[in-house]
Amino acid sequence: MDYEVFDLGDVRLQRGATLRDAKLAYKTYGELNAAKDNAIVYPTWYSGQHYDNEWLIGEGMALDPSRYFVIIPNMLGNGLSSSPSNTPEPHDRARFPQVTMHDNVRLQHRLVTERFGIERLELITGWSMGAGQTYQWALSYPEMVRRILPFCGSAKTSLHNFVFLEGVKAALTADGQWHHGWYREKPVTGLRAMARVYAGWGFSQQFYREQIFLQEPLGYGSLEDFLVGFWEDMFLKRDANNLLTMLWTWQHADLGNTPGYAGVEDALAGIRATTILMPGEQDLYFPPEDNEWEQARIPGAELRVIPGAWGHFAGGGSNPVDTAFIDDTLKDLLNRKAPF
Repeated sequence: MDYEVFDLGDVRLQRGATLRDAKLAYKTYGELNAAKDNAIVYPTWYSGQHYDNEWLIGEGMALDPSRYFVIIPNMLGNGLSSSPSNTPEPHDRARFPQVTMHDNVRLQHRLVTERFGIERLELITGWSMGAGQTYQWALSYPEMVRRILPFCGSAKTSLHNFVFLEGVKAALTADGQWHHGWYREKPVTGLRAMARVYAGWGFSQQFYREQIFLQEPLGYGSLEDFLVGFWEDMFLKRDANNLLTMLWTWQHADLGNTPGYAGVEDALAGIRATTILMPGEQDLYFPPEDNEWEQARIPGAELRVIPGAWGHFAGGGSNPVDTAFIDDTLKDLLNRKAPF
C-alpha cells in the first residue's frame, strides 16, 4: 500500500447522514519543515486517486517535494477513502450516503490539522472536482489558505454540466447488471457506455477534428483504439457505485451552500486567498466564461486561460505543453505575496 489512512471515526455529513468509522486515504510528498509552513494540499478529481495527481509533482516543478510538503487527500467515494466499495453495512454499495464538497474539505481539514498540526497552507490547487475542493478550502478556512489555483473547474456546477452528468449516469445504470446498485458482477456494458458518453465531452471538437489522438503524446492507432484504450480503460478500472457517489458530489457542487453564506456570489466574495483561476480554452464542462463570472466576484482574482484544443483534459496531465503552462503559473503564484 503506497498511501496512509487517517481514521475519522463517525462523521455527520452535511446532508444529515452519519458515516460510521470514516476513513481518509492520503499520500504525502516531501517533508514538513519545522515551522510547518511549507504545506500544499492537492485534492483528487472525479474517479482519480492520488497517483493520478503525481504528474504535477517533481524536482524543479512548482510542487517540488524538496521544497514543499505536498498532501494529496483522496476524495470520498474514490475507492481508497471511505466509498461504497469499501464501506461495511449498512452504508455499503447503494446505501452509501450523499457526500458534498463541503464534507470532503472538512475532513481534509481534520487531516491537515489533527494529523500534521499544520495551521497555514501555502497553496491549494486541483483539477476538475479537485478545483471545486480548492474553492471550498479557501472559503471554509480563510485564515489558513494563502493562495489558490483551481484549474478546469468551477465553484458551482452549471445546469449544462449537470445535464451532461445525467447522460453519463443514464448510460451506466441502463446496464441489466446494475440492479439499482446491488450488482453481483461488474456492470461492464454500462461502464463501457459511460466511457463513450464521456469521450465526447472530455476533449474539444478541435481535438477530434484534427485527430490529435493519433499524434504524440497519445499516439493511438485509430479513433476506435482511442475510445477503447483511453476511455473504456479508464472507467473499467472503477467501481460503478463509487462513480455514482462522486457524480452526485459533482452535480451538487455549490460553494453557495457553505453554512453562513447566502448563495454563490456571497461565497465567492468571501474568498481572501491570492487567486488565479485557470480554465481550459475549449473545456466543454467548465468553459472560460464561467470562471470569468467568478473572477469578477473574487477579490483580486486573476483569470489565466490554458490555450489549445485539449478541452477539459488540458488539466489532466497528458499533454506536456499544457502541463508546462500550469506549472509555470503555479510557480508565478507561489512567488506572489499572499494576504498573510
